Amino acid sequence: LYGFSYTDSLSEAGDSAMMKPIWIVDDDQSIRWVLEKALSREKIPHRSFSNPNDVLNALEKESPEVLISDIRMPRGNGLDLLQHVKASHPNLPVIIMTAYSDLESAVSSFQGGAFEYLTKPFDIDKAVELIHRAVGEGKRTQTPAKESAVWLQEAPEIIGQAPAMQEVFRAIGRLSQSQVTVLITGESGTGKELVAHALHKHSPRAKGPFIALNTAAIPKDLLESELFGHERGAFTGAQALRRGRFEQAEGGTLFLDEIGDMPFDLQTRLLRVLSDGHYYRVGGHDPIRSNVRIIAATHQNLEARVAQGLFREDLLHRLNVIRIRLPALRERADDIPALARHFMASSAKSLGVEAKRLSDEALKVISQMSFPGNVRQLENLCHWMTVMSPSTVVGVNDLPEDLLLSANTPVTSANAAPSAATIPIVEGVSPSRTGTEWEGNLNRLAVKMLQDNDQEVFDSLLARFEKSVLMAALEVTRGRKVEAATRLGIGRNTITRKLQELQIDV
Repeated sequence: LYGFSYTDSLSEAGDSAMMKPIWIVDDDQSIRWVLEKALSREKIPHRSFSNPNDVLNALEKESPEVLISDIRMPRGNGLDLLQHVKASHPNLPVIIMTAYSDLESAVSSFQGGAFEYLTKPFDIDKAVELIHRAVGEGKRTQTPAKESAVWLQEAPEIIGQAPAMQEVFRAIGRLSQSQVTVLITGESGTGKELVAHALHKHSPRAKGPFIALNTAAIPKDLLESELFGHERGAFTGAQALRRGRFEQAEGGTLFLDEIGDMPFDLQTRLLRVLSDGHYYRVGGHDPIRSNVRIIAATHQNLEARVAQGLFREDLLHRLNVIRIRLPALRERADDIPALARHFMASSAKSLGVEAKRLSDEALKVISQMSFPGNVRQLENLCHWMTVMSPSTVVGVNDLPEDLLLSANTPVTSANAAPSAATIPIVEGVSPSRTGTEWEGNLNRLAVKMLQDNDQEVFDSLLARFEKSVLMAALEVTRGRKVEAATRLGIGRNTITRKLQELQIDV
């Protein structure tokens, strides 16, 4: 169930006769007796305690393989015991038991570093399986919190060992002494702003400001003022002089993200700045000299935009002095394990919790995913697993179901260029497979849910289908709801209602 069998745990932990005992702490003699019998059948050594104080005294002389403790006991509290144990034995797996399965107890257990939370009454076979997992985790984990902290501290600016990423690193290195304009291309979520930061940091302008602006996120009427600033009284609501992004970036770098979506008339003003070296605030009459390096980025094919009359060809030539193409994550699948470990550690650090680890099986499954959202999608997945995974070792069945459905999507070799058949339109569904594979996956999922006596099979699957289609439309239209509704053939009121019902944050 968790990608970790009894045989695996014992083979890694060593022979059970050489194991340290499992300690059981519970004031209920019947619970201790049941667990003792179960562990005896497995030939696992064990020792029982009726209160936390005896455990703390025993810990001064020896330590167990795994500690299993009740929460509420007349002569002590399991959560307090957990805190003491983690302070003195941070790598000791602790399983918390309770007959009061309230939210506060569960949250407190995991915040305190518990390996798992077991509610009474429990299935004894599942409890033994959980103990086996905890034994394996205790043997395999070596100071995880310290390792994670050191790993984060020494982590490079951009992670990547794949050949395609090494080319990006070389380009950044070659440009380290240059102030030339750079155009970064690549799919959404590949890390274009991260590369822009690296270019700035390793340039002669490193001591100057780095100012970023997503030109697709600013309404057309406000973008000109955002870029160039405005004089007081230039338009209704302009109560004071405002410095634009060009002035804010003076002496440094201005990063213009999603440049392909910039309105055509503003492209003319940007071109004038790049060619003449000066600009005017909105409503202003005095030219302002610009001393700014431009780094632009886009996920779009600018040559195609030029052919469609949506992008100025002369501006493209001004921006395209040096072009750096960032590979999609499917083109650098070898980097997924290192990226996943980094994101798991950074998510844990941001949440103030112990870092979780992906099992070998889960890491293998993730490495085979296509990740249409690229590195950003992988980062979000790692954050989700850090929050939602029930144990410190994330198994295959701890992964989101919709991600498992896309597990059969092939990943392009790190050295090969992506083809149309490997660029997914909807997660896990490629253009050449839309008529067969996704329907088979859907059928298998429906059968499983029906076999599990799920009472909301139709509504659940329908909601997931609608959510996938809506998110695909929003990705294609860059979050524009009205355009997404038009492309889907539904009304704007319908898409607004669906986004609220399905809790999709545009």
